[in-house]
Amino acid sequence: MTTYNERTGTTGLPELNAIVERVRASVESVIEGKPEAVRIALTVMLAEGHLLLEDVPGVGKTMLAKALAKSVDCSVRRIQFTPDLLPSDVTGTNVFDQQQLDFEFRPGAIFAQIVVGDEINRASPKTQSALLESMAERQVTIDGTTYELPSPFMVIATQNPVEMEGTYPLPEAQRDRFMARISIGYPSPEAELAMLDVHGGASPLDDLQPVAQAADILKLIELVRTVHVADSVRRYAVDLVTATRTSPELRLGASPRATLHLIRAARAAAALAGRDYVVPDDIQALAVPILAHRLLPTAEAQLSRRSAEQIVLEMVRRVPVPQGR
Repeated sequence: MTTYNERTGTTGLPELNAIVERVRASVESVIEGKPEAVRIALTVMLAEGHLLLEDVPGVGKTMLAKALAKSVDCSVRRIQFTPDLLPSDVTGTNVFDQQQLDFEFRPGAIFAQIVVGDEINRASPKTQSALLESMAERQVTIDGTTYELPSPFMVIATQNPVEMEGTYPLPEAQRDRFMARISIGYPSPEAELAMLDVHGGASPLDDLQPVAQAADILKLIELVRTVHVADSVRRYAVDLVTATRTSPELRLGASPRATLHLIRAARAAAALAGRDYVVPDDIQALAVPILAHRLLPTAEAQLSRRSAEQIVLEMVRRVPVPQGR
């Protein structure tokens, strides 16, 4: 697809890939040996989703979020989630102005194009819930007045596993608003050696410069929306999600929002692969990061040490794959 697109103002997938490659190279100059995590992060950004990074401390979750934020020239705010953080610290509040004799709205940290939420599951459930409206509807309502959030808008949140001390598990409604959840994992010995050279003296984030504009990302998002999804591929995505709702190993299956996120992410993945159409492989590759964090295994499945990721992979193997484009 190389013809000029009047609606998006771009020349199509070649321009998308050129911009994305610059962002990818910028992020990977900081994050050593994790190309798959970077790819998923870029996919979620182009699919207008939010990303949850879950792993043990010290593996680079916040570094990945910051590197992606600094690689795009847009407004960035960081929220350090702590047990004493208030909802108004996130969304904003009305403050009485003595001179004007009226209330003035002071925006919270959520009013940015990329919001980096560090250790989101260390905040209280009340504060976590302050993100629900903004993540789902890209707006904030304070005292009956609605304020639109800037565009593009993306929340990149990190969290430690629930086994860690001082964490509050994210509620199901909160997890469902994250398009994907990924783990960074420990680096390979070679990548860790390279990290010692890059990070040993100073943080590479200090030298990171934006390689794309917010307007570029908006154009790419518009382009991704035009990627074709055949009826058979749509049906395949619905069949996968439906399988989670009927599985005897799950007490909570994926929501209709999960189906929408799966299709949007598949469009972005197809565009990143240089295609203007989605294939079943795109759905399969994204099934675990898109679906697993929304599922709740039964007690029996947990006793059998069956994780949500394993259950999703089994469904991918079992659900019939459509043939043809």
